[in-house]
Amino acid sequence: MNRVVCLGMLVLAAGCVVAPERAPLRPLPEDSKPLAYGDLVGRARLLASAGNEAFYINRWSDLEESARGLEQTARFLLKSTEVPAGHKDKLAVEAGDLARNSAKLAEAARAKDVRQANELLQRINLKVRELRADN
Repeated sequence: MNRVVCLGMLVLAAGCVVAPERAPLRPLPEDSKPLAYGDLVGRARLLASAGNEAFYINRWSDLEESARGLEQTARFLLKSTEVPAGHKDKLAVEAGDLARNSAKLAEAARAKDVRQANELLQRINLKVRELRADN
């Protein structure tokens, strides 16, 4: 009986382990070679998700950092390789929209403007979804 209780407590304790925090994405070196379109869209998705999480828990400086990363990623998209045919003609407009909304998000984060940040995060997430290669 004693062994069963100890084993049960061990299993219960193992289930209570907290997941480690995600390491933040580092800015890309400005002088790096062009990256693949799919890699950059994946990076934008991770940054948008990190921005959502930061917004939810009121970590405004983290939200601002995610916004700056998204803005940089949008600039790199313009120079990306392996751009899907469906995105080649409109990539400049799509990347420009992402960059503008990301810059506005950074401003909203600095001002701690909940409504503006929420609206911009929605636009950014939709834009990143539209950038997927399978659209």
